[in-house]
Amino acid sequence: MTEAISTSLRDSKVARWSALAIISITMFSAYIFADIMSPLKPMLEEQLGWSSEDYGIFTSAYGWLNVFFGMLIIGGIILDKLGVRFTGVMSAAIMVIGAGVKYWAISTTFPAGAMILGLKSQVFFASIGFTIFGVGIEVAGITVTKITVKWFKGHELALAMGMQVAIARIGTLLAMAAPVPLATYFGSISAPLAICLLLLIIGLLTFFIYIAMDKRLDSSNASMGELKTEEQFRFKDIGFILTNRGFWIIATLCVLFYSSVFPFLKYASDLMVNKFGLEPEFAGYIPSLLPLGTLFLTPIFGGIYDKKGKGATIMIIGSALLILVYTIFSIPAVTSWMVAVVLVIILGIALSLVPSAMWPSVTNIIPERQLGTAYSLIFWIQNWGLMGVPYLIGWVLDKYCITGSIAINGFTRPTYDYTYPMLIFTLFGILALIFSFLLKAEDKKKGYGLELPNIK
Repeated sequence: MTEAISTSLRDSKVARWSALAIISITMFSAYIFADIMSPLKPMLEEQLGWSSEDYGIFTSAYGWLNVFFGMLIIGGIILDKLGVRFTGVMSAAIMVIGAGVKYWAISTTFPAGAMILGLKSQVFFASIGFTIFGVGIEVAGITVTKITVKWFKGHELALAMGMQVAIARIGTLLAMAAPVPLATYFGSISAPLAICLLLLIIGLLTFFIYIAMDKRLDSSNASMGELKTEEQFRFKDIGFILTNRGFWIIATLCVLFYSSVFPFLKYASDLMVNKFGLEPEFAGYIPSLLPLGTLFLTPIFGGIYDKKGKGATIMIIGSALLILVYTIFSIPAVTSWMVAVVLVIILGIALSLVPSAMWPSVTNIIPERQLGTAYSLIFWIQNWGLMGVPYLIGWVLDKYCITGSIAINGFTRPTYDYTYPMLIFTLFGILALIFSFLLKAEDKKKGYGLELPNIK
């Protein structure tokens, strides 16, 4: 009887994995919506008259509120002060609102030549919706990360984080493969957005199921210490985080790594059309292989980190693979779609390696009561890249990479040479590799234990 009383709900394997499955549904729907427009770039140019710079501005809008108004940092503080239940519902609701605005903008016909603040009206309102959505998904991301730590610390933490990411990546896979066929079938670019909006509403409702489980966890005797730890957060702890050298190294590695992957995905389908000669309706299939690979590999690498350690080494290998992939992508003579398939698979391995070790490693560097704020600061720094790099790529394409135009089904769109964008992504990979080595050196100096197993 005494043993039963002293056991936390999280010590039940069924309970903790059930909790992870529930919150993963919310992130699955979020990841679909985040990338749903990527394969539609050629259709936006053909049917709605967008340019690459318009698309780059829209894509960069993801981080406007998070970066310039600090909404992500505010979300992290709310998370540490008010807990995962309130923050989870809040962030899921914000995603639904932002998605609704974006759907309305894309489905509405605006007067020709209508401009707002120097942007086409449709681009402006779609960007407003996407930036609101960006606040929701980023705060949801740090909330889900803290939930995972809450349930799995001392257990299969890296594996659990890997599984959550893997399930979310299924959403990315669908976002790469499904939009063009759906838009073609329904005869509307906005049709995929409507379906994703419905999924986001389901994700919001699903989170209420998790709330019931979280209340049960907090009411168990063994979890009371965790609840008190959350309440002990102090605003001056932000200063501790910002003066931690290890935090800055891993945060910089994060922004460099993700700035070379997620912005690439925004343009990957267009790359397949312009460099490898694929038809737009099939161009999303090759990029969809990237999240398909992470579906299986991220949990595997997370499990290796849990049992064998070598977290910093894993990040070094992943960063090196980025350099290999983008260097080959940048070679003009490489135009075989089979090479593209291989490169995307390798990129998927890199996207599995680095996050499987990076996110659990933060728990070794930052105390648990500060994790919500620490993750929010890392995500905030990451958002500078997610905001700036897509716009940079769109600007470079329009300024330096237009090679001509092509008419398809009565619509005309530009053609592009993607050499310069791929070289930019290569540079990010080189910098990520440098900071991976710096992190390993800092771990050796400070003894964070990044090379040690998570399971004690």
